[in-house]
Order: sequence, then C-alpha cells, then structure tokens
Amino acid sequence: MKENKELIFLKPVLKERIWGGSRLRTEWGYESDRQGTFGECWAVSSNEQADCEIAGGAYQGRHLSELWKECPELFGGKTDGAFPLLVKIIDAGEDLSVQVHPDDAYAQTHGCKSGKWECWYILDCPEEAELIVGSHARSREELEQWIKDGAWDKLLNRVPIRKGDFLRVDPGTLHAITAGVELLEVQQNSDITYRIYDYERRQNGKLRELHLEDGLEVTRVPYRITAADVIHTDVRENTMQLLAETAQYRMWTIAVKGVAVPEIRTERFLVGSVLEGSGTIDGVQVRKGMHFIIPHGYAPEKLEGQMRLNLTEPAG
Repeated sequence: MKENKELIFLKPVLKERIWGGSRLRTEWGYESDRQGTFGECWAVSSNEQADCEIAGGAYQGRHLSELWKECPELFGGKTDGAFPLLVKIIDAGEDLSVQVHPDDAYAQTHGCKSGKWECWYILDCPEEAELIVGSHARSREELEQWIKDGAWDKLLNRVPIRKGDFLRVDPGTLHAITAGVELLEVQQNSDITYRIYDYERRQNGKLRELHLEDGLEVTRVPYRITAADVIHTDVRENTMQLLAETAQYRMWTIAVKGVAVPEIRTERFLVGSVLEGSGTIDGVQVRKGMHFIIPHGYAPEKLEGQMRLNLTEPAG
C-alpha cells in the first residue's frame, strides 16, 4: 500500500427500528446476535450509540473512536472534536416519522455537540416512489395551523424518486423516508431528531414521543425540494461523478465496469461504501455491503470489477 497506508474496513452495527425491514440481513448479509426488525445499519460510526470496530489489517480490533484520537495522521491531522461523519444503510419496511433536524447553532444551544445535515443516495425503491422533503406551507403561521389541524396531505411536499437518485436534506427540512425505500444516508455524526408526526404509531402500547416545540422552531418555511433538485446519477462508466460539494462534505459516486483509473485525491480522508457488485481496489477484494476509510496520503490507483462505490470527504 502507498506510504504504509491501507484501506481501513469497519464492522457495521445493526439497529432495531419499529419501521424496519428484512433486507439488511437477506440482501446485504449483515449479521446480529439479536432477533428483531432492523431498519438501520450504522456502517461507519464512532458515535456513542455505535462505535464501529476495525475489521482486519493493522488496526484490527480497535474502534473508530480510538483510531480517531490516537492516529491523527490517518485523518490528515485534524482530529479535534468528534469523527465528523456517520454512514448508514436504511431499509424502510414502513413509513418513517415526519421529522426535522436542527443546525449546529440550535443544537449547541440545546445541549448537543452538533446539528444534523444529511443526504440520501437511493439504493432501491418501489415504482413511482416518493419521499417527503419540505412542505407546502407559505408561512410559519400556516405551518403551525396545518400541523395543529392534522392536514398532512395538504402540508407535506412529496418528490418522485427512482433508484440511483441523490438528494440533500439540509437542517430545517421537514422530511420522511417512505415504505419500501432503501438508501445510503451520509450525515453529521449526530442523532438529534425532532419528530413532528408518526401516523399515530404505538411502541410498547404507547404513542411515540413527538417534539413539536423544537421541531416547529427549526423547520424552514417556506421550503420544499422539487424534482429539479434531485440529481440522477448518470450511466457513464469508470468516471467519478460529483454529487454534492457543500460546507460540510464532498461526495462522489462511480460505476466500475472492468478497469477504472480514477483521480481520487483528498485533503483529509475519504469514507467509502460498496453499494453494488464486487471487485478490487488496488488488488484488495471488496463487495457489496463493505464500508471503509481511505486514509490521508493514500490515493488508490486502480479499481477493477463490476461495482458501484460511494465516496465522501468531510470538509475542512
């Protein structure tokens, strides 16, 4: 490996969710000692709720939070604060709650280290699938009134999606993943969520908690995403496609067919996920469902096989 660096693979952690499905086990091959309905795979995480263990290589058995603190050279030397990213695979067997996330400023004044931006790459979905992203409310007063009246059909903005689509869900965006959708979610290392509506769903016999006061305060209005805001990943093979470049991250996808020699350069480090197929990265075998870190100073030279990869670099 270049400069004594290697791909750092991580062991995913499965999370039981009331709305979860079965595909994380049946299609992705993830395992758990627990028997339940799993809705989320926390694939790259140093969060206190799931600190991923390193799988193989020079750092086997250590946890990501450990590596972040003790080996800053792997991450470009900028390891103050927490590991910046959290990568998930989400399998929505049922509709998720309508929710919203705060920005950093609001979260930090309410006892949390950071807010939560996120983005979605659609791995699979039913025909004519839609996601809830934003609202039709024209003012905060209208937003509050429609929520009070339970006028959800009038309020919630739906945008059509298909497999391979990408969209951003910035802080303040009212949103919900719908039943049957499977997606890659890349987000800030935070789990702060304000639930606005949950279809009167019960857990252990009780209605799930809502967070209307905070949720209403942070929701952007007027704001909605349209079909024009959704990026359709192209069919070009062996070429890095930039999906987003924001103040928090840059993200690419690449469909490898045969041999690819991409320009992979990073100022810090990259987080990668194999979303389809299998192949090699500089001769190292990878397959669907594997997640890894490309450390600082290592630029892979050859990708080979039949696979799709997602790569994300945190800003700064």
